[in-house]
Amino acid sequence: MYHESTTLSRYARPGRMTSAGAYAGLLDAVPADPAGIARTLQGLVIHEHIAGAYGVTLSDADRSSVHVRPAEELLAGIVGRDDRPPDVPRQPEQRLAGNCRHYTVLLVTVLRARGVPARARCGFGDYLNAGRHEDHWVGEYWDAEQHRWIMVDAQLDDLQREMFGIDFDTTDVPRDRFLVAGDAWTRCRAGRADPDTFGLSVTDEAGWWWIAGNLMRDAAALGTVELLPWDSWGAMPEPDETIDEERMTLFDELARLTLDPDRHADELRRLCADERLRVPPTVRNDLLHRDEPV
Repeated sequence: MYHESTTLSRYARPGRMTSAGAYAGLLDAVPADPAGIARTLQGLVIHEHIAGAYGVTLSDADRSSVHVRPAEELLAGIVGRDDRPPDVPRQPEQRLAGNCRHYTVLLVTVLRARGVPARARCGFGDYLNAGRHEDHWVGEYWDAEQHRWIMVDAQLDDLQREMFGIDFDTTDVPRDRFLVAGDAWTRCRAGRADPDTFGLSVTDEAGWWWIAGNLMRDAAALGTVELLPWDSWGAMPEPDETIDEERMTLFDELARLTLDPDRHADELRRLCADERLRVPPTVRNDLLHRDEPV
């Protein structure tokens, strides 16, 4: 009853980043089931770091779309490259450059447009690089019949499933294969996981500071503000910064609440109103080294 009366309605409506806006009509051509939605998105978006596997070399201009936050602008970019209906797969070189966050935001956009409760989760997957927990985003949708949130990795098409040796259903990702950031933080705090295995291999970065950053991004996404993987604000640590005890305690509490965000919805909302965690009107795009409005 809690889900149905409180949380679900919140996640069944488009948010600031997940409104299709002027492109809402395009979504009518997208299949209704999560697997069909993911398959459609895989024909529209190409991951910036895996483009070479598809025989594509991205220009700097192509890569600019990875900094786009709102789904409406992502859809504008897709249509600008190829104005056919979205259920027509584009050739890899015609797909919009993005990353796991972009696949996830578009998945959530389509589901919410149809009134299906959905949300983005930020954390780490253990299936993209052996022995590592790679920075990653997936989507969740509420299955009323099973009465549970189901995780979907919308990025992994057939080529990537073979490339990464995926041995599970990517439309029902096991929760011990993708760890939401709060789970990663809690395991490391308990000594059950090594924080130096959590990060991004392509930049050779990992550690407590990375987990804390994803913890704040996950909390923001649970508040329906899905930011870029390199956006920073508030209490988020700098790269390789030693986190002081006050913030460690803050992140302990944030991890506890985000592990079960529905049960702790009111507590999480109050905690995220703290100026150290609250998403401000302007965040720092760390890759472009500039402040940008959200």
